[in-house]
Amino acid sequence: MGFGSYDESEQQQPEMSDEDEDAAVSVHENDHDGEMTVETGASTDDLIGQLQEMKETDEE
Repeated sequence: MGFGSYDESEQQQPEMSDEDEDAAVSVHENDHDGEMTVETGASTDDLIGQLQEMKETDEE
């Protein structure tokens, strides 16, 4: 029982050209060092209360 013809050239890894490398995306292109802080002005209890209200609204 055969599985059809096998062409080794279809199984080889393609070589990358210079054009392919230029089109590649750099995931570190927009990296930056720094800090971010967020001040909400709300206490932890206030935030937990708001979360609980949102959960109750979703359940209805």
